Amino acid sequence: MPFNELGLSDKVLSAVADAGYTEPTPIQAQAIPHVLARRDVLGLAQTGTGKTAAFTLPMLTLLEQGRARARMPRTLILEPTRELAAQVEENFVKYGKNHKLNVALLIGGVSFGDQDAKLLRGVDVLIATPGRLLDHVERGRLLLSGIEILVIDEADRMLDMGFIPDIERVCKLVPFTRQTLFFSATMPPEIQRLVSQFLSNPVQIEASRPSSTASTITQLLVASGKEDYEKRETLRTLINGSENLQNGIIFCNRKRDVAVVHKSLQRHGFKVVALHGDMDQRSRMQALDAFRTGEANLLVASDVAARGLDIPAVSHVFNYDTPHHAEDYVHRIGRTGRAGRAGVAYTIVTPSDSKSLAAIEKLIGRAIDWKEGSSLDTLPASEPRSRGGRDKEKRGGREERRGARPARRRDGAERVAVVDEPEEAVVAAPAAVPAAKPARRRKDAEPSQGTTANPRERKEKAPPAPPRAPVTPLTHRRSERAPVDEPADTSHLPAFLLRPVKIKAG
Repeated sequence: MPFNELGLSDKVLSAVADAGYTEPTPIQAQAIPHVLARRDVLGLAQTGTGKTAAFTLPMLTLLEQGRARARMPRTLILEPTRELAAQVEENFVKYGKNHKLNVALLIGGVSFGDQDAKLLRGVDVLIATPGRLLDHVERGRLLLSGIEILVIDEADRMLDMGFIPDIERVCKLVPFTRQTLFFSATMPPEIQRLVSQFLSNPVQIEASRPSSTASTITQLLVASGKEDYEKRETLRTLINGSENLQNGIIFCNRKRDVAVVHKSLQRHGFKVVALHGDMDQRSRMQALDAFRTGEANLLVASDVAARGLDIPAVSHVFNYDTPHHAEDYVHRIGRTGRAGRAGVAYTIVTPSDSKSLAAIEKLIGRAIDWKEGSSLDTLPASEPRSRGGRDKEKRGGREERRGARPARRRDGAERVAVVDEPEEAVVAAPAAVPAAKPARRRKDAEPSQGTTANPRERKEKAPPAPPRAPVTPLTHRRSERAPVDEPADTSHLPAFLLRPVKIKAG
C-alpha cells in the first residue's frame, strides 16, 4: 500500500516524496489510518521499524486546521532522552516543510529563557522530556489544558529510567478528551497497567512479535575473561578482525566503563567518540554529529544510545558488557540491520554472564551462536586472586621493593632484610652514630673571608638577660622537708609571704 492511499494530506505526501520514501513500513501502514480517525493507538514494534513517522505524518495532517495559543501547545510528544527528542524534532522539520507550524523542544541542558520565549509565541508541536516539561509547568510558564494529541514514545524506556510517575502526572494534567498514541517495543506489566489506565479503547498494532530481533542481523557471542583488560583486548581483536566494518556502536553497562573504553581505544589509534548521560547536551550532540558524518567510525555509549536514534548505516554493534536486562539487548542490536540492511552484533560474554545470557535467549526465543573457535569452555583457567583483588605477583613485587629499604627499629637499630632468606636471617645492625653538627657561628662574629655578612647580623644585639636563680621545687612530703635547725631557702618565695605574722594571744 503506497502512502497516497493512507489518507495523508497533499502537503505531507509531497514532503514524503521529497524525502525519497514510496512504501510505508508495516507499522506505518497500520497505524496512520487509525491516528487520522482520532482513535487511541497502542503500537508495538521492534526498534528501527519507522515508529516515529507512524505518528509524525498523521499529526501533521491533523494540525493543518487550527491555531496555537500562547503557552498552550496543541500536541505533546514525550521522549525519554534528549537525543530522541531532538530526532523527533528533525522529523517534524523534514516532513513539515510545507506547513507553517511552530515546533518547540523542551529538554535539559538548554536555557529556560529561550524555551520560554518559544512557548510565549504559541506552539503547535511540543516535544519534551518529562523532567524539563514538569519544570515549566511548576514555574507557571506552561498550560497543558489545550493538548489535543498526546504521544508517549519508547514507553518501556520511560519505565527503565523511572519516568512512569512523571508520565502519570502529565496524563492527569492534559484534557480527558485528548487522543493518546502509545508506542513501545516491549510490554512489561507496568506498561500494561499504564495503558489500561490512560488509553480509551485503544487499537493495538503489532508490526512484529514484541521483543524480537530483525532477521537481517547476524548475532554472535564471543568468550572473554572477566578482567577488564581481557575484555578490552577481546574488543580490539573483534574490531580489527571484523569484515566490512564501516562504523560501529560499542555499548557498556556503566558510564565509567564508557570513559575507560573510550580512552583505551583512543590510545590504540581508533577514531572513537563517547556518549553517556552525564555529558552536557552540547558534547552529546557533537559526538553524535561526528559519528553520523563519519569523522569517527566508533561510538562508545551507554544505553542512552540504545533506543530510537536514527543512524541508519550502522554496520556493527559490539556489546562490551552483556546487558543486565534482556530487553536492552533487543534495543542495542537494533541499532544495526535497519531498513533492510545487513548488520552484525557481537556480545562479549564472561563466565559471570551466564544468567544474563540465558534471559536474553529466552526473551528472543532462540539460542545465539558462538563465534567460530570461541566458547567459555576454551577460556584458560584464571589464576586465583588474593584478598582485596591484588595479584600475588604484584604484591610480591611491592614486598621485594619494600624489603630493599632498611626499616628503622624502635631501639634505634636498623633492620636489614635479606630477600631470599627466612625471617630468622634478619639481623640487627648497630645504629649509626649521627654526625656532630657544625658549630654555629655567632652572629656578632666577623664573617670569614669570601663570605658576605648577613644583614641581620649587623643589628645591635640586645643585652643578655641576667642569670636566673636556681629554683627549689616545693615539696609536700614531710620526709623531704629541710631540717628544722637549718635555715630554709626562701629566695623563691614572694615578698608578701615573708612578712611576719602577729598572732594575738587568746
